Amino acid sequence: MFSSNILHPNRYHGFNAQPPFFEGWYFKLVSADEQVRFAVIPGVYLAKDHQKSHSFVQVFDSEANEVRFHQYPIEAFKPSRESFEISVGPNYFSADRINLAIDDALGSLSGELAFENLTGWPVQFFSPGAMGWFAWVPFMECYHGVVSMDHRIQGQLILDGEDLNFTDGRGYIEKDWGKHFPSAWIWGQSNHFDQEGVSLMLSVAVIPWLGQSFAGFIIGFLLDGTLHRFATYNRSKVNDIALSDTSVHLVVSNPSHQLTIDARRSEGGMLQAPTEISMDRRIIETINAKIDVRLEDHKGRLIFEGSGHHAGLETVGELNKLIKMIKG
Repeated sequence: MFSSNILHPNRYHGFNAQPPFFEGWYFKLVSADEQVRFAVIPGVYLAKDHQKSHSFVQVFDSEANEVRFHQYPIEAFKPSRESFEISVGPNYFSADRINLAIDDALGSLSGELAFENLTGWPVQFFSPGAMGWFAWVPFMECYHGVVSMDHRIQGQLILDGEDLNFTDGRGYIEKDWGKHFPSAWIWGQSNHFDQEGVSLMLSVAVIPWLGQSFAGFIIGFLLDGTLHRFATYNRSKVNDIALSDTSVHLVVSNPSHQLTIDARRSEGGMLQAPTEISMDRRIIETINAKIDVRLEDHKGRLIFEGSGHHAGLETVGELNKLIKMIKG
């Protein structure tokens, strides 16, 4: 669909896109004392009705459970063709830095943060990033990328006059692009385990495919510098899945390892997400969840067991349909 950047999933993919099209980057920011937890989401939406096209910076303050959707004209979105660098009005975003200068009726957020020691998802020709070979398929409704599984933050922001110090905090960056979000999905992420450098990202979703659909999944678990990948495209399988109003249970395996995930949700904020018509879908997200993780080798020997805090978690849409697809 947007072949020029398939091997560069971090970059903007919409230069030749026909509406509806969206692209957004998710910057998770947690302070060193873990008291300040933000998600900052810059993006763009191209609508069939051009009057509904716009760019935006969405800000989720987890402690206050407050979401602010700062909207800008479509012309305010300025992406680079050569690298992951975008501007939304006076706000700048890249893999290693963000500079915010938001000031409107919803409030103000300003300052600069730098990101150090980023850990990206490996990009290879036949597996360009988190999507694997699916990244080469031109008709997917939604694509997913991971910019950094874990990194250190330096700098501070000022929210409505209040200083927020993020120096020596931890961050995570991912992105989505395409026509619209799936009809149902489960998403989770944490890089706040007792052991530094451990990070988990999971995504399970209904994937339309040639007039039908299937349950696809991408899970990455970073441990001791190794990214353990469990995905539809690499011979992994879901062994067990269960959902309740407050929890997610998931067991997946690849040819060498088994990963057990138990997530418990908490209150969240209401984010705006794309549909085929506009950015009017509402989804509840928390970054106050807890995720327990257990990694074993193929002989059942324990490699890692721990709990991730300040976790992002979403369970959205026709989840019964999703689970039915997984269980067959």
